[in-house]
Amino acid sequence: MPRKRKKILVAMSGGVDSSVAAALLIRDGHDVAGAFMIQYDDRTDSSREAAVSCWKDDYRDALRVAATLGIPLFRFDFIKEYETHVLRYLFAEYTAGRTPNPDVLCNTYLKFGIWLKKARELGYDALATGHYAMIEEARQKGKMFFHLAIPKDKNKDQTYFLHQLSQEQLSSVLFPIGGYTKKQVRALARRFHLPTANRPESMGICFVGEKPMKAFLEKRIPKKPGKVVSSDGTRLGTHDGLSFYTIGERHAHIAWGRPSLLRGNHKTDPLYVVQKRAKTNELVLGSADDPLLYVRDILISDPHWIFGQAPSFPVYCTVRLRHRQALQKATIREDDGTFLVSCALPQRAVTPGQFAVFYQKGRCLGGGVISEIQEII
Repeated sequence: MPRKRKKILVAMSGGVDSSVAAALLIRDGHDVAGAFMIQYDDRTDSSREAAVSCWKDDYRDALRVAATLGIPLFRFDFIKEYETHVLRYLFAEYTAGRTPNPDVLCNTYLKFGIWLKKARELGYDALATGHYAMIEEARQKGKMFFHLAIPKDKNKDQTYFLHQLSQEQLSSVLFPIGGYTKKQVRALARRFHLPTANRPESMGICFVGEKPMKAFLEKRIPKKPGKVVSSDGTRLGTHDGLSFYTIGERHAHIAWGRPSLLRGNHKTDPLYVVQKRAKTNELVLGSADDPLLYVRDILISDPHWIFGQAPSFPVYCTVRLRHRQALQKATIREDDGTFLVSCALPQRAVTPGQFAVFYQKGRCLGGGVISEIQEII
């Protein structure tokens, strides 16, 4: 039976993945249009040229792809919405000393919230993106449910960033490249003669670009200098403020004091952030295998379940504590609204503010914000 022809709006970033997503939908006979969304510009810069520099090249590439495919390309300005739903959250979390994941919020509230609403207002049946993820349909007791599933290319899996989506959102979303590997997507781009076929990957804050995070944060968060100490208590120097550092990161930007031999560590070995002590405003550094970096038990808050209701506890599953981390065996327990994730093996550099995302049999169950590390190994 032939597929029903749909009217689909494709979110086109100018990259190869969204370009191929659009081309595949056209190949399949759908009525396709593209949309380029402006989420951010640097209004603090007096130069208009600099103010649009974070998106103008992407927009030009999206225009070139749309022209090649023979489809219209809309351009929408969602700068205010991005500020409200993503940037305010990002700065508030960093100010509190946590390390947020803005891409999760961007997907939940912007891409599959406001963008999807705009697509519907324009009369489109669905919104498609270039994410590496899959949607599986399943009927239970006469009702259709939608599973968020791991894509073919597990190395490119983006379900971590999509775990907050709801049944209502998944019912109107398409991920056309989920059944392909990145290598296959590149080959398809060349076969479709797309001008972005060889465009390199972009890495950075969602819609802000490849800006150094510390420099970006310093625009809104004042410095609050404090002590840098080793995990054995030795004073090492000063830091600019706990907001600018992340658990597990290889450390830099220190005004060094006298050299020190850390616990089991030579002075020439690299140092890593192993703890942030908010009460004393101390940044703690240690070696790559410092015991302070490892935990088993993690508390999460505000869990979201893709099926719309919590599962029966305990839940035996796998968990991912950061994007592209290998799946780890874990158990989720609930006690009077408190959710405890116990990992089978010690986990390195678990970071409050990031998300713990849960999986069973290749499908994403949902996830929650890492709020507290309970047990130090």
